Amino acid sequence: MPNTLTPRPRAATAPDGSLDSLGGLLRAWLPRQRWFAGKDRPVTDLSVLSVTELFPGCLHLLVHASHVPVPTPGGTPPPGDCYQLLLSLRRHLAPRLERAFIGRATDGPLAGYAVYDALHDPRSAQLLLERLRRPGVAGPLRFEADPAARVPGGLPPRLLDTEQSNSSVVYGDAYILKLFRRIQPGVNPDLEVPAALAALGCSRVPAPVAWFTTADPRPATLGVLQPFLPDATDGWSLALGALAAGDDFTAEAHALGRAMAEVHLALAEAFPPAGPGENGGTAEAMCARLDAAAHAVPGLLPFVPGLRAAFAALATCDTGPPAQRVHGDLHLGQVLRAGRDWFVIDFEGEPSRPLAERRTPQSPVRDVAGMLRSFDYAARQRRPWRPEWARRCREAFCAGYAARAGWDPRKKHALLRAHETDRAVYEVLYEARHRPDWLPVPMAAIKRLAVWGG
Repeated sequence: MPNTLTPRPRAATAPDGSLDSLGGLLRAWLPRQRWFAGKDRPVTDLSVLSVTELFPGCLHLLVHASHVPVPTPGGTPPPGDCYQLLLSLRRHLAPRLERAFIGRATDGPLAGYAVYDALHDPRSAQLLLERLRRPGVAGPLRFEADPAARVPGGLPPRLLDTEQSNSSVVYGDAYILKLFRRIQPGVNPDLEVPAALAALGCSRVPAPVAWFTTADPRPATLGVLQPFLPDATDGWSLALGALAAGDDFTAEAHALGRAMAEVHLALAEAFPPAGPGENGGTAEAMCARLDAAAHAVPGLLPFVPGLRAAFAALATCDTGPPAQRVHGDLHLGQVLRAGRDWFVIDFEGEPSRPLAERRTPQSPVRDVAGMLRSFDYAARQRRPWRPEWARRCREAFCAGYAARAGWDPRKKHALLRAHETDRAVYEVLYEARHRPDWLPVPMAAIKRLAVWGG
């Protein structure tokens, strides 16, 4: 089954030829966006999957960006990706929207119109909330809501200006809409998981109150509206604040470990575990990802033998806790603290991985390893590096986790090391593509993890 939506004859509810007017503009604009996944693969073609007029002056598009396939030892990436766009059109662009400006169409039915990202326009963002408040359909799009939720109208929108692979709009400090940018067919875990946990009464995860999907060309989740926690602070900011002040963070890390264990227990109840983990197949997949990353980032090559040893040890070690649904991309930026409580958000998983893989049961050690890597990331944001700060946080997190989960990640050394190594390899590839200045952070971990016992 394909991992991305691919072109086929479309059913448009906006004037035919829209992409003829927009194609050249989008070809130049898309690769510059933070959430564009194909930065290392030039766009060879753009094709429309669907175009729907959400309301006058605002188009919803699903476009397919084709790339030249680049074979790697880990396999050939898909030749293209599907992206969700909301575009507003005006004859005259207001100065406050200049940063959202994509270009001015010169031909086709939209000739003469200024085209810009609609999420930057308060009017368009408010009208999008109105669609979410009133379930219904618009062309291939379906808007749904929790019947028990009552979202008020007229909430002022605020587009979050943060680095992420999607786009988020906060409405009146009461709700937050996550708009998925890279679309894959199927139910997105960021809708599926919070809804399942809410049904169990798990309060660690904000429940979805409204969402929208597409049925054409294949069913896929497009966006989710959830309660916003206005007084909450993300774990990354809290950790950096503690480092800057020279404060200890172990009490917070211990509480966070307990909270994450509670979420894992709820996940195991909502999605029955798949039984013992299959370490052999997991090790093979990790080796394939390592080969692909080393092909893209030559700086990894000297460490490949040592990293492979970590994966080989995984294949023969204790399987550890049963495989189950997990967060999949856990780090300090994916947790919020409000008062004394920790909350877990963003269950989408690693967007670069196929959606089916992100929904597959995996070892909960994967999430633990992600958080341990995040403590190391935080410690390296200040000079001199504070390795003892990171070590104490890692120990406290694992201790808190063990106290609630009933098993201790630190006693699964080979399993934890393999998952931490796999995470560091992912980080190297991510930083090389998106934030080259950050590459030394995961590379320092690679050097440590390539030595047995690291």
